[in-house]
Amino acid sequence: MHAALWDEVIRRGLAEDIGPQDATTEALIESDRQGRFALVTRQPVVVCGLPALDIAFHALDTAAVIERRVEEGERLAAGQPLAVVQGSAQALLSAERTVLNLLQHLCGIATETRALVDAVAPLGVLVLDTRKTLPGLRAVEKYAVRIGGGNNHRFGLFDALLIKDNHIAAVGSVGEAVRRAKRFAGPMRFVEVECDTLAQVDEAVAAGPDAILLDNMGPAMLRQAVAHIDHRCFVEASGNIRLETAPEIASTGVDALSAGYLTHSVQAADIGADWEVL
Repeated sequence: MHAALWDEVIRRGLAEDIGPQDATTEALIESDRQGRFALVTRQPVVVCGLPALDIAFHALDTAAVIERRVEEGERLAAGQPLAVVQGSAQALLSAERTVLNLLQHLCGIATETRALVDAVAPLGVLVLDTRKTLPGLRAVEKYAVRIGGGNNHRFGLFDALLIKDNHIAAVGSVGEAVRRAKRFAGPMRFVEVECDTLAQVDEAVAAGPDAILLDNMGPAMLRQAVAHIDHRCFVEASGNIRLETAPEIASTGVDALSAGYLTHSVQAADIGADWEVL
């Protein structure tokens, strides 16, 4: 991910948290004191978010020393350090929560994505994210999905056309919606249409989209829909995708699973800071 995007997220987070001053730290810690801490995971994780460390700590202390102990995307056992940071105790204390919040969130996404990818890997099915991301954090959340071995779906409303049920209702039919979208898209943007019945699938296939999203279908219906499509376009399954349901859904013959929970409701990883004020 581009450094400017990391910089934007981190600086916005620091400004939100610190405001005009870190009152507690300034009251208790002398400006010339040095500190050191290790960022340690309390659970097995896929590491994600290390680029944030340099930006966050150097924003408050240009002389801070950040020693990474692992690489981005590495699997780490519980009790192992991600990095050791030394510098101004005031700067480290002020930046600590912003760094931990982001690391915990991104490691949580990468770890859960890796588990989902591993669960369906024997079936050759891709894992995709969605647009169900936190406002302002989409770029880093989708980055975490990639670090976990997943793939990014469209980034926003601009880079692909995905026809949803409300679009279909407004236009009148699946076929007409696909035809209009194809005329608008041109050769450089793909057109995907959401279907939740076999009749819609048949109508969509006849209109020729690049992809069909099979929404909230059970495994038996998914198999029927895949047979109806018969390799004529890319097939994505969505709805009720969880680690425990994914293998059965993936076994139906679809090309990809899209899982919104990877970004909108994943549990943050348990990562802490073991402190020493020098």
